Amino acid sequence: MSSADRPDSLDAFRQDGAYLGADHARNERRTWIVTAICAVTLVAQIAGGLAFRSMALTASGLHMAAHVAAMATAAAAYGLARRWAGDPRFAWGAGKLGYLAGFANAVVLGVIAVLIGVESVGRLITPEAVDYNAALPLAVAGLAVTVVCVVLLRPVQGAHGHDDPHGDLNISAAHLHLTADAAVGVLAIAGLAAGRQLGWAWADPLAGLAGAALVAQFAISLIRRAASALLDMNLSPELAAEVRRRLEAQGERVIDLHLWRLGPGHFAAVASVAAGPGRTVEALRARLGGLASLSHVTLELRSDGEPGHGPADGFRR
Repeated sequence: MSSADRPDSLDAFRQDGAYLGADHARNERRTWIVTAICAVTLVAQIAGGLAFRSMALTASGLHMAAHVAAMATAAAAYGLARRWAGDPRFAWGAGKLGYLAGFANAVVLGVIAVLIGVESVGRLITPEAVDYNAALPLAVAGLAVTVVCVVLLRPVQGAHGHDDPHGDLNISAAHLHLTADAAVGVLAIAGLAAGRQLGWAWADPLAGLAGAALVAQFAISLIRRAASALLDMNLSPELAAEVRRRLEAQGERVIDLHLWRLGPGHFAAVASVAAGPGRTVEALRARLGGLASLSHVTLELRSDGEPGHGPADGFRR
């Protein structure tokens, strides 16, 4: 029996092809709320930084500007993914729009880190007078607002933590932006306090420089995570191993297996399986039932001994 010419798409796993996260609507609402909060805070921080000539406070405001853009981009990605969920132009649905938004936000975050770093170095070389008494309360208020936003956007932690491959990277990226901003806010307060209490004029720009380094680290981490999803890297070796184990449960042999992410909590798999007489695609399909994150599967059944492709890289036994 040769079934090489009858691949079976397991549409029973997912009929609508949307591949949106379970908390898609809730995350979209939370992101728009945080966007509005960040926009108000941005205006206050930038105005205060310019009025009081505080580099640390200005750095916090510039970082918040990146967050306003990041939150708006994340929220728009949710809206577009929902709108285009059933659009036939997307072969695998619009679930990956959130990863694209996360990647774009990571790039912006990196640019902001460079700008803060350059300005901080300039202030170290050419110090400017800072109104510490006025800048410090505003920095504290900005940090308080950021912490509230961090709590509002806290992702649901999966079995593998915030790096859970089944999680929503879009909300995770937005949360990471705000976490970085909170860290910059803490550094800003420390720099302002040191300048006021100890007379260290260099503490304020040094705090801005430290914040730039921290933001750059966050940006690099986020770029790697988003790029891995966009480039279809195998983000769940555990799921791949479980799919292989089930398909080979009765002596079959997986010739080729590819697994990639379609959206938050949704994976697709393509497998070519060699089996003896009597095996059917339907029987193999039944074995994969119950894998909640496996939303789309395509199987190709070959007679055992029929030539085929070797194991795909990353799935070798």
